[in-house]
Amino acid sequence: MANDYYNTLETDRNASDADIKKAYRRLALKYHPDRNPGDKAAEDKFKEINEAYACLSDPQKKSNYDQFGTAEGAGFGGFDGGGFGNFSSNFGDIFEDVFGNIFGDFAGRARNRPAKGQDLRYDLEINLKEAVFGTEKKINIPRWEECSPCDGSGAKPGKGPTVCQTCKGTGQTKLQQGFFTIARTCGACGGQGKIITDPCPTCRGQGKVRKERKVSLKIPAGVDTGIRLKVTGEGEAGAHGGPSGDLYVVMEVEPHPFFKRKDSDLLCEVPISFVQASLGGEIEVPTIEGTEHLKIPAGTPSGKVFHLRSKGVPKLGGYGKGDQYISVYIDVPKKLDQRQKELLREFAEISGDEVSKGFLDKIKEMFHPHHEHKEAK
Repeated sequence: MANDYYNTLETDRNASDADIKKAYRRLALKYHPDRNPGDKAAEDKFKEINEAYACLSDPQKKSNYDQFGTAEGAGFGGFDGGGFGNFSSNFGDIFEDVFGNIFGDFAGRARNRPAKGQDLRYDLEINLKEAVFGTEKKINIPRWEECSPCDGSGAKPGKGPTVCQTCKGTGQTKLQQGFFTIARTCGACGGQGKIITDPCPTCRGQGKVRKERKVSLKIPAGVDTGIRLKVTGEGEAGAHGGPSGDLYVVMEVEPHPFFKRKDSDLLCEVPISFVQASLGGEIEVPTIEGTEHLKIPAGTPSGKVFHLRSKGVPKLGGYGKGDQYISVYIDVPKKLDQRQKELLREFAEISGDEVSKGFLDKIKEMFHPHHEHKEAK
């Protein structure tokens, strides 16, 4: 047996007519010359597939083939000559049924079917309090919208587009080459199937106009830089009656002069005096919600970090809040009166420090060297 047509179509002898046709469609699409330009093996395979289908799609030829098992026994020839010249006369109809619908009519319909509009991006800057507590914003979005006077048709109201006479409204022109039908986008209407002879003066035939739309946006508590909020349907207008695209608002949280944010936690630095650090005491600490009292133990060193639970940022999409971390530093006085200097010298003498070494400079260097650098700025 020169060729097993069932094997060629990757089916079996019990396959129904519908199964055979389905197998042919799949393989013909896979090995079609337009999809495999310059591929001789694909071209040969395509010929084998067509030869097999030409036989098995014809009830009489299929019966003969099943009985005799050879192309010759099936009662038809012409395949041995090479090419497609001797195919049966109805094979062009078979090819048109498969490829005409898939590559031609379908492509024309696809150009005119409803399509979703493009998505838009908007970068929104908010401050830390707005990010922590949430807020509502009104933003102006420039976008293309459907032209109201012409309802998006692009034609002057009352006129409407006319059917393209070149393609008869299909959006495709077809060229017959043997049993091949080559479909191309209609050059007269650009594949739309319609021509606007009298354009709408508002949109100048585009069917869309540029407008600025005010959008209300609810920002949830806990957003951070880089978070995207989706507003459905607030993007560009769709085509051919399709839905509008979506709007994506990207958050940018401004730096805060006092707090630094790390995920859901807030960090800050608070000064304390040398006396408070030495003897202990209680200070008021700023939080994002107000102030809190913080107890400073005696002998607190510079750089000590204190922890306030649930005084940070709400966790976006979850439960609970972050914490606040407070780093204290010794605020060394820059100017001292005579009495203060005497007391410090007395303290140094009692503590065993030599005043000649520069006790005040030693205090500054010991307790908060980075604070001096910070103040120098």
